[in-house]
Amino acid sequence: MTLMTDYMTIIDKYYPEGSSLRDIYLRHCRQVADKALSIARQLRSGDPTIPSDEQIETAAMLHDIGIFLCDAPSIECRGTEHYIRHGMLGADLLRHEGVDEIYTRVAERHTGSGLTREEIIADDLPLPLDRCFTPETTLEQLICYADKFYSKSGDMAEKSLPKVMVSMARFGPESFGRFNALHRRFTPAQADNSAK
Repeated sequence: MTLMTDYMTIIDKYYPEGSSLRDIYLRHCRQVADKALSIARQLRSGDPTIPSDEQIETAAMLHDIGIFLCDAPSIECRGTEHYIRHGMLGADLLRHEGVDEIYTRVAERHTGSGLTREEIIADDLPLPLDRCFTPETTLEQLICYADKFYSKSGDMAEKSLPKVMVSMARFGPESFGRFNALHRRFTPAQADNSAK
């Protein structure tokens, strides 16, 4: 496929019409897309690395494509895999579908603020050690950041920055530091004062 991936064709294939999981999936991914697009539009004139709206929307709409393979009944996922693997599984699925690597890597690297090899070992996570799970490109980082403000459970309302920060701090200082770096990168200076 080209960079202009028809993300709805892929979503339709794995998330059938009329299922509650599809509703959860589409709502969450749309929220992430809208937040990422809003950030990008504020920053684009001063940062030439900000991707196009089309790339951001496609990446956001596909970033969680692997959740249906996981065991997470609270969000209607009835698979057998550990939820921490959903990014890797989604990336594998997108590769199988022939989707461009710029999108597969977003799926693979958006969990938490990214996961380092050392964290995978220390926490004995069921992830391979020969793959990168930390966001590197602007697109990967932007979707990773926007994703932290929305849950797929509960009322699904946007989380406040303090609530996100408390959540990220639970995963340790390295993860929290990576989130703070993303926050500094993607928050316009005039809005950043509210987080201090």
